[in-house]
Amino acid sequence: MAASLVACTPLVDPKIEKPEEMISTGVLASFQNFLRKCLVAVLSYGPMPKHIAFIMDGNRRYAKFRSIKEGAGHRVGYTALMANLMYCYEMGVKYITVYAFSIDNFKRDPSEVQSLMGLMEEKINELLENANVINKANCKINFWGNLDMLCEPVRLAAQKLMASTAGNTGLVFSVCMPYNSTYEIVNAVNGICAERKEMLHKGHAGNDASNGVDSEITVADLDRHMYSAGCPDPDIVIRTSGETRLSNFLLWQTTFSHLQNPDPLWPEFSFRHLAWAILQYQRAYPYLERNRKLAKVQPWSHVLCKDTPKEL
Repeated sequence: MAASLVACTPLVDPKIEKPEEMISTGVLASFQNFLRKCLVAVLSYGPMPKHIAFIMDGNRRYAKFRSIKEGAGHRVGYTALMANLMYCYEMGVKYITVYAFSIDNFKRDPSEVQSLMGLMEEKINELLENANVINKANCKINFWGNLDMLCEPVRLAAQKLMASTAGNTGLVFSVCMPYNSTYEIVNAVNGICAERKEMLHKGHAGNDASNGVDSEITVADLDRHMYSAGCPDPDIVIRTSGETRLSNFLLWQTTFSHLQNPDPLWPEFSFRHLAWAILQYQRAYPYLERNRKLAKVQPWSHVLCKDTPKEL
């Protein structure tokens, strides 16, 4: 009897939603979009950040806690990244920077590094082939770091994506990989030295030994040679998973940034966490602005405030 009942039961694909479920899902999604727009409108009455930087921490722990493959955590993390990218765009945030891969990450297990490189290549090519997100936000994508350290397929894909979005004038999305702040600063100093050397060479060729070349390196000189040249410093730096370290990320640019360390792991970071982060920034905004102004008027501001183009 049981067998006959089972046999007569229609086979239903659990992946196919029933019409009433599709309607309820659509209504719920519309209601969520409405609430999100309302909250964005409320937030916009306060000072909004121009630049948010993310340290996307917790992908591996996410996979471990849910007993899924380690690489799956990074895939869910990529989905969270795309979602938060669009949330920031809706909020009017112009610049987004993420710490995707540290130079120090090359010290990890070779199989893990290879897996991450494969994922990067896959997702970069995915953005090249399906440019919905890029087109919607008119997004310009930068890669900050030593691209020569990447395997050739990833490096070529990154360069192709940068070239294809170079003319876009909307959201500026900067991906730091492989990157650390120490390398960025050293690279900037080397760039200045090469620039001065070339100027001196031209001066000697023109029989003018000095040619107006200044021997001092200023803060403004370093700013010009940073990967972040042309971008404002981050207003907010968010490191997920509750960690409080910057891990050699944007050390030059974060003197007056509001540092936050919410508990959710990166794949769990959602719109409500982002909205709360902006509210926290708005609460701290008067304090941050006061510190910026004080740094500019102090007698030692040429050391503390890199916005003042004086000698180091």
